[in-house]
Amino acid sequence: MLAARQARSSALRGLQQVRWASTSGGPSSLLLIEHNDGVINAGTLSALTAASKLGGEVTGLVVGAPDAVKGVVEKAKKLKGLSKIIYAPSPQYAAPLAEQLSPLVQELLKSSSYTHFLASHSTTAKSLLPRVAAQLDVPAVSDITSVEQNSDGSTTFERPIYAGNAISTVKAPSSIPIKVFTVRGTAFDKAATDGPDVPAEEIKPVEVTDSPTEHLKTSLTQSDRPELGVASKVVSGGRALKSAELFDKTLHPLADVLGAAIGASRAAVDAGYADNSLQVGQTGKIVAPELYIALGISGAIQHLAGMKDSKMIVAFTDPDAPIFQVADVGLVADLFEAVPEMVEKLKK
Repeated sequence: MLAARQARSSALRGLQQVRWASTSGGPSSLLLIEHNDGVINAGTLSALTAASKLGGEVTGLVVGAPDAVKGVVEKAKKLKGLSKIIYAPSPQYAAPLAEQLSPLVQELLKSSSYTHFLASHSTTAKSLLPRVAAQLDVPAVSDITSVEQNSDGSTTFERPIYAGNAISTVKAPSSIPIKVFTVRGTAFDKAATDGPDVPAEEIKPVEVTDSPTEHLKTSLTQSDRPELGVASKVVSGGRALKSAELFDKTLHPLADVLGAAIGASRAAVDAGYADNSLQVGQTGKIVAPELYIALGISGAIQHLAGMKDSKMIVAFTDPDAPIFQVADVGLVADLFEAVPEMVEKLKK
């Protein structure tokens, strides 16, 4: 074990001694293409759009188990905006652990002329990209909503701060050889998936024999509803729904008739009304659907940070609730009477 660690440490030191490749030829981005069960994540499509705004070439990186990678690569080859695909099939990449992936990404970034490394602001990326940035001794910028490549080689980002109440402009100068950042999916349109095939090249994985982390299992919530993070319509409930039974009884019929995803406030999740995978807000999912219906949600600043970019916000709650500051339509009424009546009218 000690010998393996020493060998790996020596190899990484060797990589760190490689001179940074010249970036005078313009931007060149490496995009992590995330996937699940053979389907490319929607957030990755938005991240590709962000990468395209930088100009230059965009290379997609696909990693995973050998039986999963092949199908994903075929789909990724048709993504508009990509210049090429590189892929590393290996059983050790079956679960995307940062400790397993970072040596491969570090080697790619140190031995090539990439100027940017990016991914969607997903759980995997929030673990992997800061680790890679630290190993390369460069800063990382998270959850960006705007990106612009400047003529002097610097890159300007915008990202929300203070629970979305302010926008921070961050400029990464040209002296930073690789800009590492994650992309808020709701801030960019999704890249098209019907482009011409781009070339794909297999690369060797970097074996990790002494990882401190082991993947045990993945537990997924099964649902026929749209995925919360990318749904065009969302119905969310808050603590005012009083119980898990009333939460389901009130929200589910409305979500069914609208074809909407279900969300919840932090208070509703903490009270046990809904699973934490449904939480919308600063510490949950960031959503920006065409329609967001908030039932019994007061609108704490942490919740507003996760949904205030929605195109149409409809709120059913108390008259003094803060959510009315961002709502387009508001209704002060008894939820348990108004929502069933609304469902009946929608069915007609």
